[in-house]
Amino acid sequence: MLVELKIRDYAVIHALSMEFRAGLNTLTGETGAGKSIIVGALSLLLGERASSDVVREGAERAVVEGVFDVSGRPELEERLDELGFERADGFLILRREVAAEGRNRAWINASPATAGVVGELGRALVDLHGQHEHQTLLLPEEQRGILDAYARAEALAADVARLHREASRLRAEREERAERLRELEGRADFLRFQLEEIRGAELDEGEDVRLEEEARRLEHSEELVGESGRIHEELYGGEDAISERLAQLRDVLRSLARIDPSLGDSLTLLEETFHSVVEVGRSMGSYAAGIEHDPTRLEAIRERLDRIQRLRRKYGPELSDVLAKGEELAREVGELDGSALDLDELARKLAAVGDALGAAAAQLTVARTSAAVQLAPEVEALLPELGMPGGTFRIVLRPLPEVERGGGEGVHFEASLNPGFEPRALSRIASGGELSRVMLALKSILARVDRVPTLVFDEIDAGIGGAVATGVATKLREVAEHHQVFVITHLAQLASRGHNHLFVEKVEEDGIATARVTELDGEERVREIARMLGGDPESAVSRDHARELLQPA
Repeated sequence: MLVELKIRDYAVIHALSMEFRAGLNTLTGETGAGKSIIVGALSLLLGERASSDVVREGAERAVVEGVFDVSGRPELEERLDELGFERADGFLILRREVAAEGRNRAWINASPATAGVVGELGRALVDLHGQHEHQTLLLPEEQRGILDAYARAEALAADVARLHREASRLRAEREERAERLRELEGRADFLRFQLEEIRGAELDEGEDVRLEEEARRLEHSEELVGESGRIHEELYGGEDAISERLAQLRDVLRSLARIDPSLGDSLTLLEETFHSVVEVGRSMGSYAAGIEHDPTRLEAIRERLDRIQRLRRKYGPELSDVLAKGEELAREVGELDGSALDLDELARKLAAVGDALGAAAAQLTVARTSAAVQLAPEVEALLPELGMPGGTFRIVLRPLPEVERGGGEGVHFEASLNPGFEPRALSRIASGGELSRVMLALKSILARVDRVPTLVFDEIDAGIGGAVATGVATKLREVAEHHQVFVITHLAQLASRGHNHLFVEKVEEDGIATARVTELDGEERVREIARMLGGDPESAVSRDHARELLQPA
């Protein structure tokens, strides 16, 4: 329910903070005091488009913030999780800012949000019934939801919506796969040719580098054998080789080191040099012996490198790119080969979901048809006591060409609120007050099953009085047993039935008009009811009449 509403710099309101309780809350006050302005501010939290015209003269922005108690509403907490907003210990805080100039902003639990998301959550918490633009009863989905709630078919309706989403997803996936298959089939021969070209080469990572090195060795084999052999001879294998002379010098230095140990480091270095020269000399001999002069092998390598180079130019620039292209082509060909199977599987899944959707929608149609037959006369029976004698009400189910998210039929509420007229759509025959009273009739029937916790009725008392006003007040009180209800009224009969009475008045602050809200109790409330009765609030007779009205409350 709505726990607190804060309004700042909205129309004539400078700063207003109101705390609310459960039950029937009545808002009264003189015409022009600001009651409807409060409703207008609340409508911002229900997604109404923001206009800079509502910003109070001289202010930079208008701010509306609502604090809602959402404990016991796990579906709202799940929705907050889906949207990525943090929970706030059983409370939900919605905030809208309307700038006089610049960008408007919105928040959910202190996190930036879009006005659309704020409105979505707000409409799950508040039903506002007043002017046509605020009337949720005029929305087809609202009428459908009311009928489903009465039929206790909300879970079945949710199944239909879920299956429809799944069917839509599968249908889109099937079309995407089919389009992809058509694209691949148009390139199938080319893809397979390219894949075979790369696979047929039997490439290895780094093969081109290794082959280029081998080719250089074969091309310069004579030079490599000759020069490496010469190094072998001069370092190790020939007469008077460097290693022999180093060995002689090593022996001399070893003798000197026995005399002067300080030459030990030099001896160590010379011995290391001797061993290094010997090792290089021997290895060069082995290298020279291993060099081959093989023109046939060289020609084969050149042909292989030429093939690799052509593939690199086509798919490269590097060999690693060619190999990656091969893997990509293999995936596309595999996808092509498996796409037909995937399409068959998707078709089977879609058919199964379609059958389940059709069965669920048929069940929902049966439930709605039965509920419509029962609900319409119940609503119609309440119309006379709500000021619409001779009014008729019917619920029309119109089959759709195919099952949609909301089921296999459109749900339409139609009424004739004056004798002798054929029932037509509510938007074409009802005033704001009449619509509010039709909604009140519906809510009084659905009070126990309706999930929206807070109801706001503006204009519900338009054109009524006397016994009808008393009947409306009684129904509001009944609905308030299961909902938090707000009613903006000029009728004492309605105001006297409230559990809580809020008085709205226009006052001056620093020479500027602003609205103020006061909770009335005791004699203050008696005087306000007396004023609404048209008498003198200070008159004992008027106040006695007011007390008499307040007695049942």
